[in-house]
Amino acid sequence: MLTGLALPHLQVAEALAALGPVPCAALTDLLGVTGTEGTRGLDAALEALADRALVWPDGEGLLHMAAPLRQAWNSPLGLDAPLTRLLADTTSEELRRMLVALGIPSPGTTKRHRLITLLEHHSDPERVVAVVASAPAATRNLLERRASHQGEQGQSQAQFFMFRTPPADSEPGVRWALERGLLVQDRHSGYGSTRTPSEVALALRGADWRAPFEHVPPVVRTVSVTSAEVDREAAAAATAFAAHAASVLAACAASPPTLLKSGGIGARELSRIGKAARCDDIVVRLALETAYAAGLLARDGDRVAATDGYDTWAEREPAEQLTALLQAWRTLPLTPTQARDEDGKALPALAGKPPCGGCLQAREGLLAAAAQLPADRGVHSPAELGPLVAWHRPLAEQLPQDTTPFVTAIREAELLGVVARGALSPIGTALRADDAEAPAAACERLLPTATRAARFGADLTAVVTGTPSTRLAALLDAVADKEVGGTASVWRFSPTTVRRALDTGRTADVIVADLDAVAVGALPQPLSYLIHDTARTHGRVRIAPAACVIHGEEPALLAELVAHRKLAELGLRLLAPTVLVSRSPLDKTLAALRAAGYAPVAERADGTVRVERTRHRRAAAPAPSPPPLPGQRRRSVPTVTVDLRTLAARLRAAPPALPAPDPFGTGVPYGTDTEEIAAAYAKNLAYSDVRQLAHAVDAGTAITVEYVAASGNRTVRTLSELVLDPPYVYAWCHLRDDERVFTLSRIHSVMPG
Repeated sequence: MLTGLALPHLQVAEALAALGPVPCAALTDLLGVTGTEGTRGLDAALEALADRALVWPDGEGLLHMAAPLRQAWNSPLGLDAPLTRLLADTTSEELRRMLVALGIPSPGTTKRHRLITLLEHHSDPERVVAVVASAPAATRNLLERRASHQGEQGQSQAQFFMFRTPPADSEPGVRWALERGLLVQDRHSGYGSTRTPSEVALALRGADWRAPFEHVPPVVRTVSVTSAEVDREAAAAATAFAAHAASVLAACAASPPTLLKSGGIGARELSRIGKAARCDDIVVRLALETAYAAGLLARDGDRVAATDGYDTWAEREPAEQLTALLQAWRTLPLTPTQARDEDGKALPALAGKPPCGGCLQAREGLLAAAAQLPADRGVHSPAELGPLVAWHRPLAEQLPQDTTPFVTAIREAELLGVVARGALSPIGTALRADDAEAPAAACERLLPTATRAARFGADLTAVVTGTPSTRLAALLDAVADKEVGGTASVWRFSPTTVRRALDTGRTADVIVADLDAVAVGALPQPLSYLIHDTARTHGRVRIAPAACVIHGEEPALLAELVAHRKLAELGLRLLAPTVLVSRSPLDKTLAALRAAGYAPVAERADGTVRVERTRHRRAAAPAPSPPPLPGQRRRSVPTVTVDLRTLAARLRAAPPALPAPDPFGTGVPYGTDTEEIAAAYAKNLAYSDVRQLAHAVDAGTAITVEYVAASGNRTVRTLSELVLDPPYVYAWCHLRDDERVFTLSRIHSVMPG
């Protein structure tokens, strides 16, 4: 739910998490909200949080926050918990001593009254500052240093715990602050560390300190752009992608790409598809991922094949085809065109990467950022939309290969025609609408219908503007080679391509008639001459399959063999008066002819007669025993008589076979399935490390690994939320504070997290 919030919404929520239930006026003062625009920004943020049931006011005018939302920050605004929470386990006597040290008379003997009095004192910043001013220099420096350190933004969890340490007796000035409630000892840590109440930290930061609140989006350079220009460029991009996607899926339908053993379509298959469709790798990846999500492609064994839904999709108009892919792209839980991991290794397409909500939010933020641009204005460069996306969705994921923020998502939106000329196109506006029919209407308005005719040139080319229909594309692909694709596609004819069409059973007259039916005007004479000239030489040499050849000098005898009923199973065929071919192997043909009463002879491959000789099989003689040495007698081998009943009794009484080896020392012969899979790919790990890695995957615990990247650099990473997908493992990297992909064979050791 937090991933869908804009930056000011998160900043308001963080301020409330730091303050606890407070009046709206206190929140306004902490955020430094002034003016009409600031008030509107705060009201809009509170309204957005209230719509999600995260923040609400009570009858006394206090703003409350949902408990799970408060836990989203370990140290909101760099502040520790308020004094009320830190003093919950403090005894009444300890509270009395704090009041005495502060010079405040004890209001009574109950803990509640003493706690209220101490809270009233520490809630007054002037009193806290006065007490700190009278403190020893060591205490004053300690408190001011912790307050300023806690004020730093963007702290990690490890930094957050730094201001809870050291123990009370290890740093000068701590004892004086503990006695007056300026520091509170943490009774739950077990190390005697101290914590700074948020009231004390805020008082020491000064009255001028304000929490960050950026209610206005960042300013970007814009240029004037008309709606006609946006429509024209969006239509061109969308038309080109629809044509490329149709070519990519047609290539996959004709020759399904093979999956890698590790899963996904590798670089070689992607290159083959790109050459067949005449488009870049990024377009191929985008078309494959969106088509797979739309159900047009599916895994079929070790390949990715077209589904029945593809046949229906291929017959539709380009606008309908693009609408299906757009809706799939809109909800994809990953970035389709992400080509490399953090180590720079190319990632396969359709690899089944784990879903990432941040990727989906990046597209949400892009649509929201482009929609907020002024009318008739677009950004100077599409890359400048990145800061706006980060403002609208600060928790959206940024890919490691993005040199500028969210440039990959922006590039995808441009390819699909969602963003054009730095502004949101009608297609992008339709995707943001709640109406499911809006994208189809926008695509239908911008994209032309499928082209069903081609212009044939005397240079033996065919040009199709727009997206060709399925029938037209199939016809031209069968007779010519595609050279250019996109808004205008070009096919070129050659003797090789025409021969390819003739090989499918078409005749020259049929090819000319089919091309003439889709031609704008008459077919050029050079093309007609090419087709007929190629057909004239087609089939002048023929190749027939044959297992063996039968020839002789008597045509009547060979004709008799063809007509013989008992030889029909040989599949004899008369090629010439003295030449026959047989579909059966030589030995079988030879035996059948002899069984029918003929006397054929066999020939070798060089035409010489094969002489058949009978070979006698002989066993090898045993090696003779060496003669005895002088004075030495041969030992006679005694004859051993075996009692079968005694032997059977001994076999039944024998102990059971030894157990299977236990390589991992777990008590289970071969470990778990996860251990076996990890051991097969993590070749550099010992059995104990494999077992620990498998346990982390199955139990969801954290581990620390020694990892060698593709560049050769050796790093130590702490990983959690491991997902095994051989030969990779997907995990949350605590060093990068992001999800990363690691190769199992590059993990050299495993330690507890």
